[in-house]
Amino acid sequence: MAIGDVNHILVVGDEGVAGTLSEADLIKALEQPPFHFQAYLGTCFIGCEPESSSIHLTGEDKVELRNWIEHIVPKYMQDGKMPGLSIAVVREGETVYSQGFGARDPQRNLPATPDTLYGIGSITKSFVAIGVMQLVEQGKLSVEDPVKEHIPFKLGLPGNPIKIHHLLTHSLGLPSIASSSVALYRGVGADTGIPWGSAEDFYRLVNGAQDELVAPPGERFFYHNAAWRMLGHVIQEKSGMPFHRYIKEKILEPLGMTRSTLNTAEFYADHDHIVPHWKKPDGTVEPSRFPYPNPDDNPGFSFIAAAGGIASSVNEMAKYLDAQIEKGAYPDGRLASMESFEKMQTLHIHRPDGYYGEYGYGYGLGITPDFIGHKMVSHGGSILVSTAYMAFLPDAEMGVIMMGNSASLPYEDIAEGVFATMLEMDPYEAIPRLAVKRRMDRLTGTYEIYKGIERVRVAKKAGMLYLETKTPFAETLQPLIPEDTSLESTTFYTLMDGVKSPVEFVVHEDGHVDLFVERYCFHKAPG
Repeated sequence: MAIGDVNHILVVGDEGVAGTLSEADLIKALEQPPFHFQAYLGTCFIGCEPESSSIHLTGEDKVELRNWIEHIVPKYMQDGKMPGLSIAVVREGETVYSQGFGARDPQRNLPATPDTLYGIGSITKSFVAIGVMQLVEQGKLSVEDPVKEHIPFKLGLPGNPIKIHHLLTHSLGLPSIASSSVALYRGVGADTGIPWGSAEDFYRLVNGAQDELVAPPGERFFYHNAAWRMLGHVIQEKSGMPFHRYIKEKILEPLGMTRSTLNTAEFYADHDHIVPHWKKPDGTVEPSRFPYPNPDDNPGFSFIAAAGGIASSVNEMAKYLDAQIEKGAYPDGRLASMESFEKMQTLHIHRPDGYYGEYGYGYGLGITPDFIGHKMVSHGGSILVSTAYMAFLPDAEMGVIMMGNSASLPYEDIAEGVFATMLEMDPYEAIPRLAVKRRMDRLTGTYEIYKGIERVRVAKKAGMLYLETKTPFAETLQPLIPEDTSLESTTFYTLMDGVKSPVEFVVHEDGHVDLFVERYCFHKAPG
């Protein structure tokens, strides 16, 4: 589908028709050319002019936004074998775009919609941070409190305790102990064998890791799901409520996120929920199950869901985005003070620089201080079989939320392209990651020398280019390491036994590409 071809909606649903087209309208639309079908994992897309009330596009800027999303999302879904995806975009308190793509349940051919419930994974952490700050404002704890004052946590260095602040910023000085591998692998049927049925089991795992401490608290960032489970337990202990009920009553319900839940029974009872999908190492995708247990069955251990157990829809998460952009305010009140939200959205610990320079972490939120002239706040989420990504620019009052029912796509590409489009920039020029990928795509393909006697292939895998060579006598796969990480230069090298060997691409004005490797000059084959 061309970028400009934006007149398509998903129309297959529970009753034969979904979206806003009635059955009569569908029949009428099918009688009017042009229309086309696009098969994707058993889901049928039909080209017709959308009348969806979930897309309020009235200006040229909104058309450009829709064009960008409906150009890139189907492409990334096909490349990543994502069965279903939903996305919503907010600007100045209004949801300017919300749509589903593909199937929430491919086996039954049920469409993904803006109201489909997905697991949002670690985006849950920002909800936990709000819960902590609510209790801080009530005087029940301080972010400077040692963690062991509130829960049976025993790790730390003499005279330098690990504090609530360190849990909120993944800076407790302890590398990850893979608590989510224990929890989620069990949930999808690949149990690790680690005892995992109670708070006592959890703390035996955590407190046994004293010898794993590698830094004083506050100095190093190690993404740490166990830290957030402990924060969930702090909320549970200081509020006197099971963790999942606290989040539901104190955050989700006030925002009007009435279908959002940590209760898996409620998730499965909802008429519009995903079938999670497990993407295997060989690229195949198969149905799975929501990996978190029902917290009402074991409320004392419900805090295991604090690392990533919320299920929600993009339409309901749009309300959450608005509340984050408004620093905690929502139409009927305030979740916490503006000062608390500013603290959550402040960079407290640095991570390695990214495309936009300085990058770090606040309280449950990633912080990019200068994303094309704006502060960007973001977080991704994965429970292996459902993934999500949220980002917003507070000063520009815009945000985006995406969810998919399988392993993660390059959501950042889509979100940053959305922001560039709304800021009236060309995404492929303004967004470095998109420019790099476009340059990589230009170089991938099959190359051959004179008369095709020798051939090689340049392939893109896991964000890098590789040189593949297959002859009757040998097969090799070598990473091509760029001299310039932005790929504005087309000079690379291979590395073997500590020795660098140059590899050079030459892109000619007419578009054809030559590849110089050792003695050979390869020419990129058409197609």
